[in-house]
Amino acid sequence: MKIIILGAGQVGGTLAENLVGEQNEITVVDIDGNRLRELQDKYDLQGVTGHSAHPDVLRRAGAEDADMIIAVTSSDEVNMVACQVAYSIFKTPTKIARIRSEQYLKYREKLFQNDDLPVDHYIAPEQLVTKYIRRLIDYPGALQVLQFGDGMLSLVAVKAYYGGLLVGYALSALKEHIPNVETRVAAIYRQGKAIKPLGTTVIEADDEVFFLAATKHIRAVMNELQKLERSYKKIMIAGGGNIGAGLARSLEKNHSVKLLERSKERAEQLSEMLDNTVVFCGDASDQELLSEEHIEQVDVFIAVTNDDEANIMSAMLAKRMGAQKTMVLIQRGAYVDLVQGGEIDIAISPQQATISALLTHVRRGDIVNVYSLRKGAAEAIEAVAHGDENTSKVVGRAIADIKLPAGTTIGAIVRNDDVLIAHDDTVIHSGDHVIMFLIDKKHINVVEKLFQVSAIFL
Repeated sequence: MKIIILGAGQVGGTLAENLVGEQNEITVVDIDGNRLRELQDKYDLQGVTGHSAHPDVLRRAGAEDADMIIAVTSSDEVNMVACQVAYSIFKTPTKIARIRSEQYLKYREKLFQNDDLPVDHYIAPEQLVTKYIRRLIDYPGALQVLQFGDGMLSLVAVKAYYGGLLVGYALSALKEHIPNVETRVAAIYRQGKAIKPLGTTVIEADDEVFFLAATKHIRAVMNELQKLERSYKKIMIAGGGNIGAGLARSLEKNHSVKLLERSKERAEQLSEMLDNTVVFCGDASDQELLSEEHIEQVDVFIAVTNDDEANIMSAMLAKRMGAQKTMVLIQRGAYVDLVQGGEIDIAISPQQATISALLTHVRRGDIVNVYSLRKGAAEAIEAVAHGDENTSKVVGRAIADIKLPAGTTIGAIVRNDDVLIAHDDTVIHSGDHVIMFLIDKKHINVVEKLFQVSAIFL
């Protein structure tokens, strides 16, 4: 596939890193030639220096025969105009834009049409991150909660702790512990390395365990791996930008929410926008302010300003002063692994949330959801099976008979209103939503081909 990425920032660079080497021809456009040279030194891709929305620049990038343009510059307006130019001049089949402004998103149904602004798919990072954090709050103790099948099935990452019912036991004991709940351990990471989960695999403390289960059973399975935490009630948010405001709005009905914002003008706006959130103007790293607001009673402190260092320092301070849990938004990928696991319980990368949403539209075949995991090394995919036994490599076949690449696991199937945990003798039907976990995403092309029907399928 010939893909043009507009913008060589953190999202554009990470996306290029994810797609290069997957039999894609990648060209990146940016006005900053130094950034492009850095990417070209690392990866096998083309770089074009220039304004991302200018027709001649897009022509130099190969827009005349490109399959897809992904506009992820820092400007919504440039992203939208680039999609318009790609549509009007080059007839580019697929156009994706990152849109951050609430003003545009509010009118997206009317704006993003071919007769108006031809954006085929839009990615709204702030909305994605807000939903991601909300799921972590709904399931205390989870490191990640990713949903499939319209929310019916979830892939959850948890750290196994001493005292967990299953710690020290083989995975085969899981069925005995919770006989009425079907679940599947999709992957285990021990000291950063993937371990293939077998029935004889013994869970150890500090293992990072990814399991699949019907969403309604998540807490029951989590209870086997760690002592269940009580529900979060008191929440403090540092940063009143789009993410902080959206999160407060999402939580304020059922939680006690306090929001700290440094800008007096923005704090006044938030006070008017939010109904049940207590808004303070102040610095989240002000020890006296945190003490006055009883940080020791807070269940979760969430730092979501646009400054990584400020987020890290305020969260560390909050934890030392007694906050039960801390979550931090971190833009720089290199920081995520450095800080998570100590005084910072969960580090959240907006880039990974954005990349996951973008990959959903890039993957071939009928792919409904893609989640990039562990800094892009692994992926979880929801693919829809089509065709019949003659035209499909998966329909009508038992899972044991499907030639999956190494390190790829079919974990579950969503069939109509049912969630089926996958077993070797489970037969895939046409229309099934098949959820797979890839420990090594270099095999993604093989998986894509498995779910593409042959030309004779009508």
